[in-house]
Amino acid sequence: MGAIVAIVGRPNVGKSTFFNRLIQRREAIVDAVSGVTRDRHYGKADWNGREFTVIDTGGYVIGSEDVFEKEIDRQVELAIDEADAIVFMVDVESGVTSMDEDVAKLLRRQNKPVFLTINKVDNAMREAEAVEFYALGLGDYFTVSSINGGGTGDLLDAVVEALPEEIEEEDRELPRFAVVGRPNAGKSSFINALLGEDRHIVTDIAGTTRDTNDTVYNRYGFEFNLVDTAGIRRKAKVREDLEFYSVMRSVRAIEHADVCLVIFDATRGFDGQVQNIFWLAHRNNKGIVILVNKWDLVDKETNSVRDYTKKIKEAMEPFTDVPIIFISVLEKQRIFKAIETAVQVYENRSKRVPTHKLNDVMLPIIENRPPPSIKGKYVKIKFCTQLPGLYPQFAFFCNLPQYVKDPYKRFLENQLRSQFDFEGVPITVFMRKK
Repeated sequence: MGAIVAIVGRPNVGKSTFFNRLIQRREAIVDAVSGVTRDRHYGKADWNGREFTVIDTGGYVIGSEDVFEKEIDRQVELAIDEADAIVFMVDVESGVTSMDEDVAKLLRRQNKPVFLTINKVDNAMREAEAVEFYALGLGDYFTVSSINGGGTGDLLDAVVEALPEEIEEEDRELPRFAVVGRPNAGKSSFINALLGEDRHIVTDIAGTTRDTNDTVYNRYGFEFNLVDTAGIRRKAKVREDLEFYSVMRSVRAIEHADVCLVIFDATRGFDGQVQNIFWLAHRNNKGIVILVNKWDLVDKETNSVRDYTKKIKEAMEPFTDVPIIFISVLEKQRIFKAIETAVQVYENRSKRVPTHKLNDVMLPIIENRPPPSIKGKYVKIKFCTQLPGLYPQFAFFCNLPQYVKDPYKRFLENQLRSQFDFEGVPITVFMRKK
């Protein structure tokens, strides 16, 4: 299961720069997923082979100075609740501020690992000035420079060391479908509409995961776990409309799911926050179904479904092979279709293509359109196979793997999709030395 690391601290101490450095390190090495970097405040990071999700709380504080304090306190409380480790960032240039002291007070009261990180330390004099942060009562600290990356290695070594052991997924009998989306998109109503009056066929599983509600759904010949992120464990001190809260919830649910039903409100559009949730599911290689809710409230022109679909697909490029279903939870329109599609996507995600069949289909296609030659060198792809794993990954064996660039890998991916139907599922293509 993925661990979560939250970066907290007052505004302008360099949280976002540090965050970008963390996830880009991964984008550069691990992620050949056609360079999807969009504005987001959470992403996957990888350090010494250990993967974790990073959340930059900085992107969630909106408002004037006096609003800041309350918001930051709230975020720190949430981070304490939800994250496995906390990086508390301060800035050597401004020294210890009263806001830093507030945050430190909240952090001292709990038992999660906290890493006091002093940013903008890029010379010996600043290293000496950092000593004053002992006053925060959080013990030893790390000094870094987010801009040039100095010191981040030691910090990350310590963070990864403190993360909980990875729990191996026990063989799950039932697929898990998570309903995710921003607040007020209709997650709860969708789940209630699904479960309907037939509450007697619903069994609540106690304590499956410490923060998502699993419900076994068994109807019309389908059986799966429904992971509900809507209003779980409503805390008095957390207002449900808090964007950050819903993000934390979604991150957890996505990590635990096989298929994510990304639901959003048609009247608000497929906006940045929804796209973030979509990309996070994609980066975690989950199956995805897009549900456009409240479609009954949208003014219809002749082609509105077609136009609306086109808009969503443009925002999802290059991963556009995703089912999009227009529903109305209130009118109970196409709700069952949504579930049928999710089951289909789940099957696509666990699909295995026999090696002989894969080669019979793909090799002639490759022969017809080989990779472009580079510096007069020709790439010859001799053989391909599907790798074992929870989602579709394919290895193509060739003489010069380093010369096969992203556009050609995308061509291979699109061919795999059209030949074997992997709708709704991220695919990874590796080039390997024969």
